[in-house]
Amino acid sequence: MASRTFLCFNHGKFLLPFTTTKFIPASRRPIKSLSFSSISCSLNTPQPTVEPKFQMGSTPNVVKILEERGLLESITNENLRLVCSDQTAGPLKVYCGFDPTAESLHLGNLLGLIVLSWFQRCGHRAVALIGGATGRIGDPSGKSQERPELDLESLEKNIAGIMEIVNKILSKNANLGSEQNSNFVILNNYDWWKEVRLLDFLKQVGRYARVGSMMSKESVKKRLESEQGMSYTEFTYQLLQGYDFLYLFKNEGVNVQIGGSDQWGNITAGTELIRKILQAEGAYGLTFPLLLKSDGTKFGKSEDGAIWLSPSMLSPYKFYQYFFSVPDADVVRFLKILTFLNMEEINELESAMKKPGYVPNTAQRKLAEEITRFVHGEDGLTEALKATEALRPGSETKLDWETIEGIAEDVPSCSLPYTEVLNLLIVDLSVSSGLFESKSAARRLLKQGGIYLNNNRVDNESKRIEAEDIVDGKVLLLSAGKKNKVVVRIS
Repeated sequence: MASRTFLCFNHGKFLLPFTTTKFIPASRRPIKSLSFSSISCSLNTPQPTVEPKFQMGSTPNVVKILEERGLLESITNENLRLVCSDQTAGPLKVYCGFDPTAESLHLGNLLGLIVLSWFQRCGHRAVALIGGATGRIGDPSGKSQERPELDLESLEKNIAGIMEIVNKILSKNANLGSEQNSNFVILNNYDWWKEVRLLDFLKQVGRYARVGSMMSKESVKKRLESEQGMSYTEFTYQLLQGYDFLYLFKNEGVNVQIGGSDQWGNITAGTELIRKILQAEGAYGLTFPLLLKSDGTKFGKSEDGAIWLSPSMLSPYKFYQYFFSVPDADVVRFLKILTFLNMEEINELESAMKKPGYVPNTAQRKLAEEITRFVHGEDGLTEALKATEALRPGSETKLDWETIEGIAEDVPSCSLPYTEVLNLLIVDLSVSSGLFESKSAARRLLKQGGIYLNNNRVDNESKRIEAEDIVDGKVLLLSAGKKNKVVVRIS
């Protein structure tokens, strides 16, 4: 299905050249009412049940909140703080871009959705911009080499997948703003770029871009110093993103663009174009820090790759487990950055961690629950908690085939014939299933009480697999300690 069947927008057809004599700055003109009911209907999004933490009618300063929680890196103009506190200014419109380079967003993209959500919760309006056009080019920021080109079918599939995730998450805040059901919209920049002709763009936009300034951007300098260098296509990306901001400012009343700290150059390219071409003030940029661990390494990658937000690419169980394993040194900071818990509750958790009697991983459990609920909803959290409890070695929860199959993609698995498994020694099965490399290693851990069959500790080295051990006649779960598991499917 083409991405544009999901979109809702109210801009007119784009024409060049620009006319600036009658332009009214976004901060001084009424903001048009945007309808996104078509998105909600097409995706069957349930109405959110979350209640706001502030009094309706007040205007919490979102910049102050972001700064307090460690979500503010830089702003292009300090006036943004004043605008956010101005009770008479009306809500801001804030946008964040997401290029469809994969079928799902990942943990790095989640920060953009969290910051958009904070703007929504503080009474402002969010715009999620899907890069149907810019995704064909590829942002060089933070990349050591040029992104591979996507075919049209993959691009459309990626757009649909990302739109579904964005809609699901931003819908949670739909009733928290100043006007119900009107505080977010999803757009696709291909809908205006498809009308732009190269010669017109060079004449009306390119003439205002200074090559020296473009060359000084950090993303450009790093690539030019690399062995591969940078193509002209990638070099122009900052102009494309800059023009997106200009277009949204002029046609949609968008005042603020947000992005990670590596987007600073692209964001300022937009504010500069607005100032030079439209000769208007009132456009702001805001960046948030990249998500790093306390040791300075990037947070958001597992041994198996990216932490995806789509349940089809990473199960809610494994998503939950990733955050549950966050070290103590990082958990408080991540509670501030990745959740909407109030600061008093987070400070109480931090204090409790330093006191005698603190139950290990209490803060991690809270972090995992909050972020899993935010991304996957209550059903996803329930699924994750059920699987976590059921798969805990020694758990008294009765296993069933569906629960084991639910985590089969997240742990190693194998298929063995029924006749080969029945009456097989547990030590032999541990090796043939790949759980251990040798029988001696299996026997050693068994004697230490570390081998489990369907969560029940195996105490006897002579234990053989019986028919009643096979869960629902279909599957076995072997565990070596708490973390190493293998699912044995019976064929």
